[in-house]
Amino acid sequence: MAQCRALFAKKLHDYRPAWRILRPESLTDQIFIKAKRIRQLQMLGGENASTVGEGIIPEFIGIINYGIIGLIQLELGPTFTPDITEAEALELYDANTLKIRTLLMAKNHDYGEAWRDMRLSSYVDLILMKILRTKQIEDLSGQTLVSEGIDANYMDMVNYSVFALIKLTL
Repeated sequence: MAQCRALFAKKLHDYRPAWRILRPESLTDQIFIKAKRIRQLQMLGGENASTVGEGIIPEFIGIINYGIIGLIQLELGPTFTPDITEAEALELYDANTLKIRTLLMAKNHDYGEAWRDMRLSSYVDLILMKILRTKQIEDLSGQTLVSEGIDANYMDMVNYSVFALIKLTL
């Protein structure tokens, strides 16, 4: 997570919080692009299949950062111009990271660390499924009958990405 935050901070410096204009649907699509690319790389043979020189790890980092941005946008709502400072953006990033970590720890306890025995491909497929669910909830304007909200799906996508990064870097 420190690596993800460091990249977020560097991009925040370079671009300021330009992402404040993005609607949640656009962030969901950005996460979809990242997850689809990971799956494509996996199916084509891993890192060596990349023609742009970026591999799977940067894509998981992207999913984490876009997921956190998505949570911020759900909380604040999109604007037409960036309306927060870099310091405020980092505070929001950290607050949402704490929420996500708390959820991760609770689910990790309840599921007995099942993630350790899962395949990397399963994380990607689960993220893609969460994206499809999120798109459906967005299409329903958030009006679901029994399902978790968009925020819960973003948090799950981030947590699956964290598990993947742990497995990829051990």
